[in-house]
Amino acid sequence: MEIAIAWLALSLVVLGVFVAMVVRGVRAVRRGVTRAKREVRRTLTDATLAARAAQPGVVGEMARMRRELRLSLDSTRGTLAAGVERDPALREALALLDQLAAHAERVDDELALLMTAEPDRARAAARLPDLRVRAERIRSSADSLRRAAQDRARHDDTAGVDALHQQIALEANALRHWSPVPGQVTGDRATGPATERATERRAVEDGD
Repeated sequence: MEIAIAWLALSLVVLGVFVAMVVRGVRAVRRGVTRAKREVRRTLTDATLAARAAQPGVVGEMARMRRELRLSLDSTRGTLAAGVERDPALREALALLDQLAAHAERVDDELALLMTAEPDRARAAARLPDLRVRAERIRSSADSLRRAAQDRARHDDTAGVDALHQQIALEANALRHWSPVPGQVTGDRATGPATERATERRAVEDGD
């Protein structure tokens, strides 16, 4: 009876682990599919914006605003993400960028609605000044974060090179200091009591 209970408990544990693994795998697949769909949708949107940005008029201007806003945020995110591993201080900058991206998404949504769902171009044109100001403020903040991160990385690299240069200069000077010290053998000559005794012994032997 006890063996049967033990087998039943073990089977339940194995079944629970199997179910958990299946659920985790399904969730991972769903996340991958969602991410892939988002990337495809983003690629298509970017291609559409690039085409419409070349057009004159209100639609072309709105497409250029959306495209420039996305490029600024993407460039800043790439710069911060590339440096955050060696500089943890950039994590706070990334958190601020996430908040900024939320505002950018709202501006982008408003512009997208004006482009696709507003047939009255005069009304769309009247909305542009406000959206342009908001988009420019977001772009300016994102650009400031990116440039600050670039300047920080350049400063850290310069400081590291300067420190290494000083260490190498000190080591080079030390290597050039080859003046003999008492007891040190230099070339074929030797100094010290043992060498002096050997020299005196040879002189006595030559005298004999």
